[in-house]
Amino acid sequence: MFGLIDHKEEINRLLARYGVKFGVYHNNEFKERLFPFDTIPRVLSKNEFEFLEKGLKQRAKALNCFLADIYGEKKILRDKIIAEDFVYYSPGFLPPCENILPPQGVYNHISGIDLVQGKDMTWYVLEDNLRIPSGASYPMIARDLCRRASPDTFQSNAIYDNRGYGQMLRTVLDDVNQGGINVILTPGRYNSAFFEHSYLAEKTGAVFAMPQDLFVEGNVLYYSEYSGNRQRVGTVYRRISDEYLDPMTFLPESLLGVPHIMDAYRAGNVAIVNAPGNGVADDKGIYYFVPKMIRYYLGEEPILKNAPTYLPFYEKDRNHVLSHLESLVIKDVSEAGGYGVVFGRDLSKQQAEDLKQAILRNPRRFIAQEIIEFKDLPVYENGKESLRKTDLRAFVLYGKEINVWKSGLSRFAPEEGSYVVNSSQGGGYKDTWVLSR
Repeated sequence: MFGLIDHKEEINRLLARYGVKFGVYHNNEFKERLFPFDTIPRVLSKNEFEFLEKGLKQRAKALNCFLADIYGEKKILRDKIIAEDFVYYSPGFLPPCENILPPQGVYNHISGIDLVQGKDMTWYVLEDNLRIPSGASYPMIARDLCRRASPDTFQSNAIYDNRGYGQMLRTVLDDVNQGGINVILTPGRYNSAFFEHSYLAEKTGAVFAMPQDLFVEGNVLYYSEYSGNRQRVGTVYRRISDEYLDPMTFLPESLLGVPHIMDAYRAGNVAIVNAPGNGVADDKGIYYFVPKMIRYYLGEEPILKNAPTYLPFYEKDRNHVLSHLESLVIKDVSEAGGYGVVFGRDLSKQQAEDLKQAILRNPRRFIAQEIIEFKDLPVYENGKESLRKTDLRAFVLYGKEINVWKSGLSRFAPEEGSYVVNSSQGGGYKDTWVLSR
């Protein structure tokens, strides 16, 4: 491990050379920066990972059941397990996806589930990312460069090899393929995770395509080669948000989508990974109900815990939030990437009052959570170690089987004491070592 610390600057130079950057497009401005990598890894014991693995598989399965139900029979609403407002008012609920059964019945092919470990060693799920979760490529390439810089480190430690993610992803794409090639569809150079799109295309052997490379004819999706030849597409791993995916179905002004791709999908002629409409399941308000989903669909007790959460939509919870604002973290369900997260203790008296009024005006817009005192992990910078709050994004891949990648993206806060670890907020990342014995 200390061999890696000695090579930190060299490894980050190589990451910059390979273009391992994370761009953020916010307030109509695109900024790109090196995604800082820390060479001190997060280490998970074999037993600890096996516990997480069981809980993550359970959660992914229940969320898939929810998506199938909510775009189908809606039993969970009829049985009043979830309030209808939390589904129909969710911006992630897409009526055009009603009654579309995706290949193999899988919606959340790739789940990026964010967890933190409390100082009491309890693991908590903070978010379920089921639309187009990013991040797997960063620990993959970092591990490759670390192995190159200090091969002895990996020979002397019993660590699961994380290079299998590409094959795991390819297996999922093949499992749902409807006849044709696999394509990774990128919106282009100015997407924050453009590096990842190209890297995963290389690792899976999929064709790397821009929207203009694809077209639909007779409800079949094709890839157009530079030579003019065309190939049928069986699976699209799209890295384009739902609302931009098909201008004929969603936003008509979208220049990023593929016209009529939803017609091909609806006809069962192509698989789209992840399925359109998944956003309803990773709505921050829906998160509150995931333990209930597990009991409802699977008849099991949840293995992994949610952070203690309150929904101002309910009067009892709203009263608690308004009277305990200073001890809670408030999240705007319409925001992502660390935006719209407010710690009540950091607000002035006027700011707190303004937030209370916003909650009263639109209680469905917010959730509130107890602040989890999650673990600080060491990072090495400026020649010394310091401690930073660190989360873990675990990747669950769902095809004919459900598998959890024996690695993950561990993101750390940019400053000591900060609880916001998102890369879009200036955070860095670590490799995640899962011990094999």
